[in-house]
Amino acid sequence: MTTANVLVVDDEADIRALIDEILSEEGYKVTVAANAADARAAKAAGRQDLVLLDIWMPDMDGISLLREWSDQGLLDCPVVMMSGHGTVDTAVEATRLGAFDFVEKPLSLAKLLRTVERALDAARKQSGTARSTAQLLIAPVGRSRLMQSLREKVQQFAGHDSPVLLVGEVGSGRSAFARYIHALSHRADAPVVHLVAASLTDSNAEELLLGSEKDGNVNNGYLERARNGTLIVDELGDLCAQAQKLLSSVLEQGYFVRRGGHEQVRFQARVVATVGDDYERLIDSGKLRRELVSNLNVLMAKVPPLREYAEDVPELLNYYVDKLVDSEGLPFRRFGIAAQNRLRNYPWPDNVRELKNLVRRLMLTGSGEEIKLDEVEAEIGRASVTSEPLVKQDLLSLPLREAREQFERAYLQQQLQLCDGKVGKLAKRVGMERTHLYRKLRSLGVDFRALASDD
Repeated sequence: MTTANVLVVDDEADIRALIDEILSEEGYKVTVAANAADARAAKAAGRQDLVLLDIWMPDMDGISLLREWSDQGLLDCPVVMMSGHGTVDTAVEATRLGAFDFVEKPLSLAKLLRTVERALDAARKQSGTARSTAQLLIAPVGRSRLMQSLREKVQQFAGHDSPVLLVGEVGSGRSAFARYIHALSHRADAPVVHLVAASLTDSNAEELLLGSEKDGNVNNGYLERARNGTLIVDELGDLCAQAQKLLSSVLEQGYFVRRGGHEQVRFQARVVATVGDDYERLIDSGKLRRELVSNLNVLMAKVPPLREYAEDVPELLNYYVDKLVDSEGLPFRRFGIAAQNRLRNYPWPDNVRELKNLVRRLMLTGSGEEIKLDEVEAEIGRASVTSEPLVKQDLLSLPLREAREQFERAYLQQQLQLCDGKVGKLAKRVGMERTHLYRKLRSLGVDFRALASDD
């Protein structure tokens, strides 16, 4: 039987050392982490079969870290929570978030070992069932023609092994579609490894991507851990220059050499990457390598912002209510018709991610079974921003006169830029007489003089 990898996360050095010693003597391979940041790095550096996670830590508590992993789809192994200040409520919340069990400090080593054995045994027995269930639940929500068309496209992609590039705004659900592709592919039983591009730096990219060798010991990098499965690269534009160079080389050559090693290792994973709508600008500015994008966009799909399929908002609201009730034990609340209609007309600048967070806040802070319009107005009023592009501004929250002025100001400012600051050209473009246009620009406070000096 393969040795199980156990990650121990605890801010107390004595506890870490004790558990490391006991589990190592039992034949487990142990990695230790002193805080949430170290835990993230350790989890990213190698597949874990079990995590022992302390609740009270200085940088982030264990419950929050567990929720983070759950939200990002990274709970790919059992998690046992540990605490010296445990309560029933904390244990229940941890279990609802996906924790396998809860042990109290001071630790009973016999109980700890029994819990470790039960967690690993349960994971082995349930891996097949859990995987098939996940595939059924992972399909992105939405009945609109736009979402149906996108699901059909990525379903076709799933039948191939070529790299995929998913383009769209942050929070639009690109990673969900990436996992959906993996779940539908022939690689579904193999690992899916999630790489957050911003976590790589020029100094650590080689070791984390390619892995390393030293004195006969091999540490697998992201590329090797995804063997026969799928590597999801989240937000390609955040990759450092060294990581872009390495990944592009591997995609072109089909092999890599670990840091400190000499033998070529064949790259045997599929890559699905996400990138923002502005990736062409990043290429033109030299921040994103064109050859890397060319290697990844063999198959490409645009994941639309939520405002483009607003008819799906009621279904998404109901989906996240049910999900948060099941996963976090939040009290059930339903959105009233007026509240649903209001949110259908909200521009959702942060897309599906914003919708999910809004649902969570309303379920946590509100009272009564029905979520009413005034609650929704209060929440989205706090989130209102005027620095967003025009299409993302919530003009419906403003009085008619203010909304009209805001629209006209943004519209004319953007059109003036397109006309190189020439008011005469702008007048023709927008169909206004020039004298009237000057008056309108002045009334709206649009400073056209500097731009229009050569008009």
